[in-house]
Amino acid sequence: MQTVPVTPDRLRQSVIAVPPMARDESLAYAPGENEKIIRHIEAGGVDILLYGGNANFYHIALSEYESILGALAEAAAENTLVIPSVGPAFGTMMDQAPMLAEFDYPTVMILPMQGLTTSAGVATGVRRFAEAYGKPIVLYIKHDGFIEPSDAAALVDDGLVSWIKYAIVRDDPANDPCLSELVDLVDPRIIVSGIGEQPAIVHLRDFGLAGFTAGCVCVRPDLSQRMLEAILAADWETAESLRQGFRPLEDLRNEINPVRVLHEAVALAGIAETGPALPLLSDLAEADRERVKAAAVELLGRE
Repeated sequence: MQTVPVTPDRLRQSVIAVPPMARDESLAYAPGENEKIIRHIEAGGVDILLYGGNANFYHIALSEYESILGALAEAAAENTLVIPSVGPAFGTMMDQAPMLAEFDYPTVMILPMQGLTTSAGVATGVRRFAEAYGKPIVLYIKHDGFIEPSDAAALVDDGLVSWIKYAIVRDDPANDPCLSELVDLVDPRIIVSGIGEQPAIVHLRDFGLAGFTAGCVCVRPDLSQRMLEAILAADWETAESLRQGFRPLEDLRNEINPVRVLHEAVALAGIAETGPALPLLSDLAEADRERVKAAAVELLGRE
């Protein structure tokens, strides 16, 4: 596992895969199946792994947190950057900070809490956690009003942020006042598009963001990595063609649920047995599972 601090150049080298987490029938972490997912992603040329929403770190038990950190660190290749998550509750992340200190992860992402938050309160919580952790963190901006761009910029200016995952969904990603304000206040080279392949071209081309995170990259990492390389080369035609290949599965994620669909898509494509969904989520209905399987298999076999 790579342990050096994350730089803007590193964020441009690889798509940031956001994998699901495989569990066995008793809901325990499944080491062998998670290693299969990691090997598949690495074999496609992608070497940054972000364990967050798709891995359902929102509902991970504190009792298993430290062992999962150790398992992920051991499973990744030497040059693979692995970033786990903490939170989303303030008390949870503060309890997780000393556990993280036992490992050499270069950064960690703070999951965004919905409800019972204010921008100033989030900024204070991020600051206190980063100070306890002793390293800059990944700030995940997923909802309007979660943290204002000015508060995010203050955290960056104080050296508390490694990079920002920006993932507020817009009907038109090119029309985003919040992102426009954010890139005016924060160097866009440390801001990453956080909503998969679909808005990535607009975010990187029009806003100058560093790279993008994705879930469907876990099915076809090579195609997603080629898309990133095409964007960075300003080969928009190739990038758009590759983007379209991810649409059927991404459309199902948007229609049903992003986390639940990806969790089962990886299994239905034959990459690894991901097991049952960790509550408070649930497995797909059978009719939805058939549609997800068709889209996942089609993506896996795409040339």
